[in-house]
Amino acid sequence: MSHPPCGLYRTTQPLADVPAGRLVYFHNHGDPGAGLYTPHRWVTNRVEWHERGVTVPDEAYSATLVPLPPEGLYRVREAFFCCEKQCRRFEPETLVQLGYNAGAEAIVFTPEWARGALAFPESGTLVSANQLSHLVRLAVAEAANAAPAGGLVH
Repeated sequence: MSHPPCGLYRTTQPLADVPAGRLVYFHNHGDPGAGLYTPHRWVTNRVEWHERGVTVPDEAYSATLVPLPPEGLYRVREAFFCCEKQCRRFEPETLVQLGYNAGAEAIVFTPEWARGALAFPESGTLVSANQLSHLVRLAVAEAANAAPAGGLVH
């Protein structure tokens, strides 16, 4: 058994002060070992992580983590509704931003053109995990001078 890859996860078991059902960044090669990092704050709907994490006790614990799709920009592959109540319909080929709240619930934000630039709204629409299969991740270059979120080095 080995640790899963670094990335976003939802906890299913508590660990120290991190309860079950929380958004975490799992870092599989930290110092002194693999660990969980919790959200510090959100900037433009993206998480910035605390610099100090909680070391996981073993690989059996890390196997209980549920992987989540990465935050970022996506396009809608096929139309879908946010939920069974069909509150919001997302149309094909729409640009959206995927983010999460502290409870690891997916939130879809719809950027808009504003004065020649993309504007990212502060509020979005909660979507169920199974709706994320309707999204295709887009490759977006990061600025060369962009600091790693929360000081994590990959």
